[in-house]
Parts: sequence; structure tokens; C-alpha cells
Amino acid sequence: MDKQVTLYVVRHGQTYFNIYNKLQGWSNSPLTEAGIADAKGAGERLRDVQFAAAYCSDTTRAEQTARTILAANQSQPAAQLTTAPFFREEFYGYYEGTDMAQAWYVAGAPHGVPTFKAIEEKYSIGTAKDFLKEADPFHQAENNTEYWARVDQGFDLIRNNEAIHDGDNVLMISHGNTLLSLMERYGQDQFDLSERPANGSLTKLLLTPDDIQVLSYNQKD
Repeated sequence: MDKQVTLYVVRHGQTYFNIYNKLQGWSNSPLTEAGIADAKGAGERLRDVQFAAAYCSDTTRAEQTARTILAANQSQPAAQLTTAPFFREEFYGYYEGTDMAQAWYVAGAPHGVPTFKAIEEKYSIGTAKDFLKEADPFHQAENNTEYWARVDQGFDLIRNNEAIHDGDNVLMISHGNTLLSLMERYGQDQFDLSERPANGSLTKLLLTPDDIQVLSYNQKD
């Protein structure tokens, strides 16, 4: 069935790994007090939006953010929340929990680009994924192809949900690098990818049967 769905994509609230500037990926780090406030703030901003469904990764930071937002929603009984590994952040393999600057130095320095920003500016965020897998001694970090093969399954999960109809709104809790990756792939060079999206920020996407369009990005108000 052809349908267009508006995705309200919220980055999870601040975690301890965010404070410590560590790669989080598939690892779990709890929300801080500020992170709980991020989630509550997003819930307040979205309290009157009617959601047909809600999705998040199966990480505690994403699920806690999702449930906080849904608990604040006043438009209807809370939408059903689906958790799935398709919505996880990039898997950083051996470098899970590593200081960001150290990890990206190891990944990029052999290519003459010793920071994530330098990799993104000279190559792309997708290339950064490839470089990190190359640097991973176990080669378990996701490269760009592996990453999108997984994430695209998440969007198809939403597309194929027969309870979601044309024009519906869907809540989706996402992650920092994933939002940057989405902007690189679908943002048509409109956005500054050197700045990470804020915790609790809202990005709106139009999900069509065969594409994604960016309606807004990294809104906090």
C-alpha cells in the first residue's frame, strides 16, 4: 500500500557515555538527570501529537526516552512501542566504549585524517564507518554497507506496519551518529554534519514507499 508517514525522530536523552565522550554504539549507558530532563522536554513538546506507532532501538537509553515521551502524550492512549535492533546506533566493534577522539584517530590517521571531522570533510561519514571497521582488530565494527543494510530494515518495518496509514505520525527514537548518517544520505547537503544533534532534539522525516525526505533537523524548541 502506498503511504506517506511523518516520522518524529528524537535523539535519546543525554547518557553518561555522552558526558565522557565515549563511543556508545550497541553498548548501554544510563540516562543522566539531564538526559531524563531531555526526554521529558521532548515529551512536553510532543504531548499533543497523535502517534499511530512508536519505534526505538533495544537499548535502555532509547527505550527510556521513548517511554517518557509516550507517557507525556495527551492526544490519545499511548501508542504501542516496538523495540528492534534495526534502530540501533552504528556498531563500533572493538572500539565500543572508547574515547571518541582516540577511536577516530586510530581509524583515520592511516588515511591522513586524524579526526572524525577531518574524515567527514575529506571523505564522508560512511567512509568513517569503513575506516573504523578496517582499524578494528576483530573487524566486527559495522562498515557503511552493513550499517545501512540493518537500518533500512527498520524503515521497512515501519513501512510494512498495516496499522500505520497514509498521513499518520510515528515516533522514532534514534542516536547521534544515525541522525548524522541520515542527514548525509537524505539531507541534500543542507546541514552542518560537523555538529552532533542535541540530546532530546527533534528531526522530522517524510517516509515514502521508496524514499526519505528531511523536513527539519535538530530542533530543540
